[in-house]
Amino acid sequence: MTTLARHYLDDALGEFRKYKKFAEKALAQVSDEEWIRTVDPESNSLALIVKHLTGNMRSRWTDFLTADGEKPDRNRDTEFERSETDTRDALMARWESGWRLLFAALEPLTDDDLQKTVAIRGEPHTVLQAINRQLTHYASHIGQIVFLAKHLAGPRWKTLSIPRGQSRQFDVSKGGSSYRPGDTTEGGLR
Repeated sequence: MTTLARHYLDDALGEFRKYKKFAEKALAQVSDEEWIRTVDPESNSLALIVKHLTGNMRSRWTDFLTADGEKPDRNRDTEFERSETDTRDALMARWESGWRLLFAALEPLTDDDLQKTVAIRGEPHTVLQAINRQLTHYASHIGQIVFLAKHLAGPRWKTLSIPRGQSRQFDVSKGGSSYRPGDTTEGGLR
């Protein structure tokens, strides 16, 4: 029998994987020019959102159980500044590295680990709280990525979920059968 803790950890890992896929499918739909475009002076480009997420992942998931989640060498402010070295390829390589750190930190966790205490900026969190904090943080930024990529791609956009006018086909309770648990078509990220 699966414990509630194991179920939670498996579900959290599944959600992180789902959001990673959503972001990657959205990012693949924009040009290199759109990748660095901002909609106004106070907005972040897709590149900067990716840069921020990767900085956060490196900081939070490196030595997750043993070191504060805000590493002393992290300069968060620079995550919102574009530099010459912030090419799409370089940032996407950092993206992959960040996700590898996340999965390497979470996959080996056990039931007993969920109640251990970790620090983020000196503030104590249970491991469960720290995971939830990051899951909601990443989901909000990935929502930004999807929204901005959809805006920038315009008519080239390919939906990431159920296409408009096709909800009935995906509604299992009404006889639809296209949806499978774990599909990235679940949810409202069009």
